[in-house]
Amino acid sequence: MNITKLIPAAALAFMASAVFFCTGSAAQPGCNIKPAKTVILYPEGQDSDKGLPEAWGPGESNGITGQETVENNGCISNITEGRFDLYFPETPNGQMVIVCPGGGYGVVSSYNEGIYVADWMTKRGVTVAVVKYRLPNGHWTVPLTDVQNTFRYCRAHAAEWGVKQIGVIGFSAGGHLAASATTLYTDAVTRPDFSILIYPVISIDWSISHGGTRTGLIGPDSKWLGRQGKDYDKWKEDKEMLEKLVEKYSLQNNITSDTPPVFLAHCTDDTVVPVQNSILFYMGLKENNVPAEMHIYPSGGHGWGFSSKEITGHDSLGYARSEFFSSLARWMDARLAE
Repeated sequence: MNITKLIPAAALAFMASAVFFCTGSAAQPGCNIKPAKTVILYPEGQDSDKGLPEAWGPGESNGITGQETVENNGCISNITEGRFDLYFPETPNGQMVIVCPGGGYGVVSSYNEGIYVADWMTKRGVTVAVVKYRLPNGHWTVPLTDVQNTFRYCRAHAAEWGVKQIGVIGFSAGGHLAASATTLYTDAVTRPDFSILIYPVISIDWSISHGGTRTGLIGPDSKWLGRQGKDYDKWKEDKEMLEKLVEKYSLQNNITSDTPPVFLAHCTDDTVVPVQNSILFYMGLKENNVPAEMHIYPSGGHGWGFSSKEITGHDSLGYARSEFFSSLARWMDARLAE
């Protein structure tokens, strides 16, 4: 079969100028899919004719100075260059997902919650953008800026890619980022058409949050609560700011009737991100009459992502993998039919 006959012309143009961020033969274990192109958000995305207006730049720096590294398991650390990998299906069905891998806001899990997602999605006709978002390092606006700018870029190119709907999917801390995109959008362009949250961090209240996610996003509590080197007014201001950040980034607080439809999946025995996060978000969706579907599996722990046994040789959600995939496929098909 000649794949070039099945892919939109614009996608072929991207493939011709593909840029890859891979390191060695272990870069994609068990999976042969390759991105058509890696779009560097700043300034490449701004320089293209249908890219990002100059006003939608990177905003503040995340302050990271170390060299970016990629581990054998695909976890990327020290990301300072926001970008996303584009994957085009042979026969587009009109849907696209923007993928937010997890990693506690300290790394980006680019295989388990990135490449493997693209592999499954493109086989179903879904166009995919896997975001290698800049890690916050206490600069809380940075990751969402990258995701929202990915939305802006992809919306601008949607017609030529054959895309009619753009949703978001996220895992763990990436689930927090996807839920941020779901509730903190700025306009119709950055509002997802649907949202898929897999074992997401929802609240950054210490009672149920994942500590690394909270600290990575807004910094340690000592930054806000410590008195050393501060006069009284600055100390009070910082304490009030911490309360405001916890309120804002505990995302169940931001659900409204305009929140897009949401699919949630979590495991009861998740000891990293308590299942109460998904339940809390689901209850908020229900209270606001937002269409929602939630699956809570009895076991599987945390971090099972899209690592099926066929790809990795092991699957902690193996007993329910086919059920999870079929439920998600059915739910996405329903969104496409709306």
